[in-house]
Amino acid sequence: MSVRLCFVALFCVLSTSTLPAGDWPQILGPNRDGRAAADENLADSWPKDGPPVLWQRDVGGGFSGLAVVGNTAVLFHRVDDEEVAEAIDTLTGKTKWKDGSPTKFSSGFSDDQGPRCVPVIQGDRVFVFGAQGTLRCLDLKSGQRVWKRDTHTEFKAPEGYFGAGSTPIAIGDKLLVNVGAGRAGAGIVAFELATGKTVWKAVDDDASYSSPVLATVNGTKHAIFVTRSKTVSLDPDTGKVRFEFPFGKRGPTVNGASPIVLDGNLFVSAHYGVGAVFAKIGAISADEKWNSDDLLSSQYMTPLVHEGLLFGIHGQERVEESELRCLDPRSQKVLWSKPSFGFGTLIAADGKMLMQTTDGELILWQPDSRRYQELARARVFRSTTRALPALSNGRLLVRDSRTLKCLQVGK
Repeated sequence: MSVRLCFVALFCVLSTSTLPAGDWPQILGPNRDGRAAADENLADSWPKDGPPVLWQRDVGGGFSGLAVVGNTAVLFHRVDDEEVAEAIDTLTGKTKWKDGSPTKFSSGFSDDQGPRCVPVIQGDRVFVFGAQGTLRCLDLKSGQRVWKRDTHTEFKAPEGYFGAGSTPIAIGDKLLVNVGAGRAGAGIVAFELATGKTVWKAVDDDASYSSPVLATVNGTKHAIFVTRSKTVSLDPDTGKVRFEFPFGKRGPTVNGASPIVLDGNLFVSAHYGVGAVFAKIGAISADEKWNSDDLLSSQYMTPLVHEGLLFGIHGQERVEESELRCLDPRSQKVLWSKPSFGFGTLIAADGKMLMQTTDGELILWQPDSRRYQELARARVFRSTTRALPALSNGRLLVRDSRTLKCLQVGK
């Protein structure tokens, strides 16, 4: 595919910086909580035309955001009849390597037939999970394929409304995947990172579009998944269920937001009349503190935590107007709301928040318990933008289904 590099003079200065910031190796950043590394520094404002575009290039279809380690970003997109994992130099936008896998995926619920899951970079390996359940392990430096599993075929998992969309998580020497073969007791499957061999299977539920997180509470490790109709915590080593509770509804609904852990508590959220649950995490239990569909019901955007407060989008796309809300989960109080804010993905960095909206805008704002404080806003795309952005070393990688842009948002 063609590459259109539009360098700006500022790029030459930035590319020689000796102040490296953190990587963005997986969905929602280093810790899957939407927070960038502590040494990321965001600009307080942007030029009139928005953040400088360091480079841009054509890409294929898909909702998959990028994963970044060092100066290598991994793009996962559909090109013709292949799902292509492609390593890109973040300084130039040029391709380092690519690996394609055939696909026949076709969703009747979406115009975009590309992959949904963000690549996972763990050490010198990168893992990609395609819309039809094809799981690949590639060498990060060379792109050489290490192993491959066709999980939907092997475990007889249903494809779901939009194909596979729960990004796997690497924990220790295992990759945990929400495969969704509930009837086979393989709703969640652990694969050996090195070989791809099956280590354990657990949970009799189908897959969701929520990506799992790892939390350690009082010395106990919890791999927490929101599946099609429940929230479940597993021992990542054995697959043993630590706790579970119903969450979700059958019918034309999805669970899309990732679970959030704050101060030993669990927050899970969905729309479609499901609502949110706030519970205290125990070693083998989750003690519900409250549940409500009126406080912060997120259709698919994962809320972020800032100073003990939750910031996120309440509402369902195409059904009702959205509201950006600030919620105190302990008091169950909505401290403020910003109507008609739009849908999208949030990133927290340097005491600020970035939001890439689905209608192509990028918004910079200051989280505050008292009111919404906008710092800057710019039009980045003029088409629907669902892929999650990635922030590393002051550069924000954003894409729609045709174009990938590298924006300078750092100081």
